Amino acid sequence: MRDILTTLASWHDAGVPTAIATVVETQISAPRDPGAAMAVNADGVVVGSVSGGCVEGAVVEQCQEVLAGGPARQVTYGVSDDEAVAVGLTCGGEISLFVEPFAIPGFAEVRRMIEDGRGVAIGTVVDGPGNVGSKLVVTEDAQDGDLGSEGLAVAVSSDARGMLAQGRTGRRSYGADGERRVDDVTVFVQSFQPPPRMYVFGAIDFAAAVARIGKFLGYHVTVCDARRVFATRARFPDADEVVVQWPHRFLPTAPVDARTVLCVLTHDPKFDVPLLEVALRTDAGYIGAMGSRRTHADRLDRLRDLGLTEEELGRLRSPVGLDLGARTPEETAVSIAAEIVQLRWGGSGQPLTRTSGRIHPDREDALT
Repeated sequence: MRDILTTLASWHDAGVPTAIATVVETQISAPRDPGAAMAVNADGVVVGSVSGGCVEGAVVEQCQEVLAGGPARQVTYGVSDDEAVAVGLTCGGEISLFVEPFAIPGFAEVRRMIEDGRGVAIGTVVDGPGNVGSKLVVTEDAQDGDLGSEGLAVAVSSDARGMLAQGRTGRRSYGADGERRVDDVTVFVQSFQPPPRMYVFGAIDFAAAVARIGKFLGYHVTVCDARRVFATRARFPDADEVVVQWPHRFLPTAPVDARTVLCVLTHDPKFDVPLLEVALRTDAGYIGAMGSRRTHADRLDRLRDLGLTEEELGRLRSPVGLDLGARTPEETAVSIAAEIVQLRWGGSGQPLTRTSGRIHPDREDALT
């Protein structure tokens, strides 16, 4: 829903009736993840996508039925066989959607929280006896909405906070009063976390390209360099922040978690060795450093002398990026981005024409 939030807000503020279809579950190679959404308003305007084009026409019809007064409903689309005339996913996957009138308790505040990067989760009853479509908005210390049962609200709010902390979106099952290990009621919990962070160290031309592609991938991008003449907003217009400070002094003050990406492009031992000494002891999910193989070997020796263990050194991806034969800053940025995506989702890095089986790994096990 995040990608259509601005349009949804404008329709909501103008009082335009709207129906929204949200992906709540996928199987095999479905093209969109849970949480992807498409909305249709009373004027017939459509925004968003739930399948990359495979079932959008049928989903528009479902939304129009809801706009005409029909009930909220869960619909599933799957593979079409050769003789079928029904709508299906040509990619061979299966996708379940929840179609409903667009209404979120305290939507104005929810929107502000999402736009400000504050964590919020929305739990929606998508299946069960009664109260289908009811919602509960959950933050770290508050909740808003009504699921029709106090016990169910307690269970959902507890699970939603745990899922929010992990950045998880998905379905959970309960009894009518929130009992565990019962599947009478299905609740879809969608988590909205702040975007993951990318720190790019070294204000060089390669850094500008990496910052640009990092922003494209959805990261909050910070460029850091101690040299004021190079670390300027004019040189890095795509970055969210440009910091003038010694990288190894800045990093301990910066928020870092398992979703964080660190790209060390300083290419100078006096910058990158002290920085990597700090970086390799953080929780960052990706730590890459630019340099030749000779530079990398020398860097490892210097880090060992500083007391880093082989396990810590094993987290360093250097030379940075996948082997794409990249030459230009832009090509190198693509190479780095490809390695980040590969690590995040567990891909092989091989051409898909040389692989077999499922294209997408298990999303539940992927880094978020």
